[in-house]
Amino acid sequence: MSAGTATATSTRRASGWIALLVLFGIASTIEASTVSHVFRFMPLYLPTVHVPPAEVPAWTGYLNAAFFLFGLPLVPFWGVWAERYGRVPIIARSAFVEMVVFAGLWLAQNRWEAAFALLLVGFQLGNTGVMLTALRAVTPRGRVGFAISLFGVTPSLGFALGPAAGGWLVDRGVLDLHSLFALDAAMSLAAGVILLAFAREGTRPPAPPGSATRLAFNALRLALTGRVTLIVFGVFGLAYFAQQIANPFLPLLVIRLNGGTVGAAGQIGIVFGASALLGALLSPLAGAAGDRYGFRPLLAGACVLAAGSLAGLAVAPNVVWLTVGAVGLGAATATAISMVFALLATAVPEERRATTLNLVLLPIYFASVAGGVVGGLLVHEGLNTVLWTGAAISLIAALLTTRLPSAGRAAT
Repeated sequence: MSAGTATATSTRRASGWIALLVLFGIASTIEASTVSHVFRFMPLYLPTVHVPPAEVPAWTGYLNAAFFLFGLPLVPFWGVWAERYGRVPIIARSAFVEMVVFAGLWLAQNRWEAAFALLLVGFQLGNTGVMLTALRAVTPRGRVGFAISLFGVTPSLGFALGPAAGGWLVDRGVLDLHSLFALDAAMSLAAGVILLAFAREGTRPPAPPGSATRLAFNALRLALTGRVTLIVFGVFGLAYFAQQIANPFLPLLVIRLNGGTVGAAGQIGIVFGASALLGALLSPLAGAAGDRYGFRPLLAGACVLAAGSLAGLAVAPNVVWLTVGAVGLGAATATAISMVFALLATAVPEERRATTLNLVLLPIYFASVAGGVVGGLLVHEGLNTVLWTGAAISLIAALLTTRLPSAGRAAT
């Protein structure tokens, strides 16, 4: 299906691929920017909802797991409902759910109210795969890799802007963390309204018959029975599991080196804003390098870089070296995500591609839940234990990439 040849199923003219890329990019950047405040400022936020300092590390891990846990059973359904009721409403739904979540964090007075707000994130999951499917459907064949690489920049861009801007606002007393989440709620509302007002997906194939449950399980079967997909998901899941064991606790490293929480928000913003910004800049370059040298070796290299960066973070003597390690980790993350998107968009057979792209972030969701729980348990042994464990698992993920087929071999 292409935007120029398909007959629209509605009276509204379909958006071109550039317009959809811009609109989805705006929504994705806002989402990543606002969500980054949860990931990066959670250790600073928890004391404001009366979590004792000794319990902050473990609760940081557990709440990061809760961020994904509740919505896992619904993930396969969003793609089915997108094909049945429209992709744009399903994508906009994520922004409106985020608005409710951030409003809950804004108003929360204790850890349980904050945890309840984060559990609602489960209703937000599943939008990235639908955006990729909608974008893939209208993008000309010769521009697919380019469009996906540009879209892949937007999460890293949001994760760069979010901590930097949020840390600056908090450190200078413009906002406190609760009012920062109120601003995030307003931005999420704006993103959802923009999508509904301006995004036009055009024609969709006729929705397949059958119940949503049967179709969701069939989508899982198609996505998880292909050899290439299973290995890519396995590598992606392991690589992200390694990072999510450590990722929730990285702000605690800044606080440790900073000597306390005073001024820590700005330091966190600088360290992780810089790392995510480099990732955003590297994403298109990684896509071009993958086209030239192969997606598999770059995916393996990203896993090795992540392992080295996590090990470096464990021994960083000051904030400068911590920033260097975080930049390496950001580059590894952006490269790995770009390579996974490219592998699935090019190597998966056509009959499995749409369902696979709809579920592209499923490994991240499982890895984030498992990583948050495992990290929350390991952090009792110290922050360095968490980092060294993540580094070892990243190396295992790099070894698993050797099971991917070489370029030119048929995908199954």
